[in-house]
Amino acid sequence: MRGRHPWRLKVHGTHVLVAGATGAGKGSILWSTIRGLLPAVRAGLVEVWALDPKRMELSFGRDLFGDRYAATPGACADLLEAAVAVMQDRADRFAGLQRTHTPTTEDPFVLVVVDEVAFLTAYQSDKGLKLRISAALATLTTQGRAVGVGVLAALQDPRKDVLSIRNLFPDKIALRLDESEQVDMVLGDGARDRGALADHISPIPAQGAGVAYVRLETSPDPIRVRAAYVSDADIRDMVAVFTGATPSLPGEGA
Repeated sequence: MRGRHPWRLKVHGTHVLVAGATGAGKGSILWSTIRGLLPAVRAGLVEVWALDPKRMELSFGRDLFGDRYAATPGACADLLEAAVAVMQDRADRFAGLQRTHTPTTEDPFVLVVVDEVAFLTAYQSDKGLKLRISAALATLTTQGRAVGVGVLAALQDPRKDVLSIRNLFPDKIALRLDESEQVDMVLGDGARDRGALADHISPIPAQGAGVAYVRLETSPDPIRVRAAYVSDADIRDMVAVFTGATPSLPGEGA
């Protein structure tokens, strides 16, 4: 039996796709990641850009994102294209000088968090916006990580016709899924045969919410993990700390 260790999700230098059925715990992964980054955000080394087309998950803590929050399809397209502009500017400046990105206050790591990305791609009725959004996402996921622009995207339906660029995410997380065939759709061929039984995760929230299998670019073997639950009160506390209403984040000095 494997020992239990803290799960640390790398988001710098990669892109991460999170898939899971309704109630599987996608919010736990998104908010745990944001919470873990907040000390670096306060130090100016990280920026979190939030796209929230359902207006449910990320809007609860929108004060954390400032003007880097978008909910309408048009605003989401604009924000994604702004991230592409940042990426391209850095690529021009870094060319011939450096091949990897180190976060600084001048060039912080930018994490673009997209909740329910399918609302902006497969389910987007405006063809012009759909093309803009899909092009920006494809550009970010093919060129962004070397210059410090990453994407963390979540969705419910992992079919290829819902998210055609899913293979551009090097690291993938499968929460509870409805069908066994969906496991390999998310984690790649052979993942379920290697033990990623995401379709067997309990639908009872106390038992299965936040439980997932992770398959990293550096290893074909899936690892079973569980994300911490981040409550509404936790998010309110995060916002209060970030806006200066309370003195420190958990783990920071007073």
